[in-house]
Amino acid sequence: MPVDITDYDPGWPGLAVAAIAELAGGLPGVFTAIEHIGSTAVPGLAAKPVIDLMAATEDLDMVQRHQDILGGLGFDRHRNGMNDRLLYVRTRAGRRTHILHVVTAESWPTRNQRLLRDHLRSHPADAARYADLKRAIVAAGIGPAEYAAAKTELIQELTDRARRERGLPSVPVWEK
Repeated sequence: MPVDITDYDPGWPGLAVAAIAELAGGLPGVFTAIEHIGSTAVPGLAAKPVIDLMAATEDLDMVQRHQDILGGLGFDRHRNGMNDRLLYVRTRAGRRTHILHVVTAESWPTRNQRLLRDHLRSHPADAARYADLKRAIVAAGIGPAEYAAAKTELIQELTDRARRERGLPSVPVWEK
């Protein structure tokens, strides 16, 4: 299936708010914070129509013990080799609609995804560069497997800038 980049949809924040409420209500006390991240969280930014969420927890093992509840909310565990988070995906009609990244509360303040989102929200020219790159990647016919890698250079540049603005060192944008 090709990568689908669409114009910003003003309904995306509402979808995020609804999913956050479901997660907080279904797992009270498990998450210390849940936020809308990714391109759909940046007003005006073209994006894949998938709502990315990030949740912080004091205990990743506790979240894993509640996989039945997450599954009941439509979030199924996805293993992609990252060892610093848990990843859950919600699908409807065979398409991803939401991705939930669960990270430690300790790492929450310096998560690249949150810092990049905030940077793009406050730097419209950088958000436009990012949207242009995503559209160029799709126009070039680059498939889903290579899509993230094709964005890496710009994402690293913008994330490094966001981290510098907060006095943080550069770290790779794609965690292992």
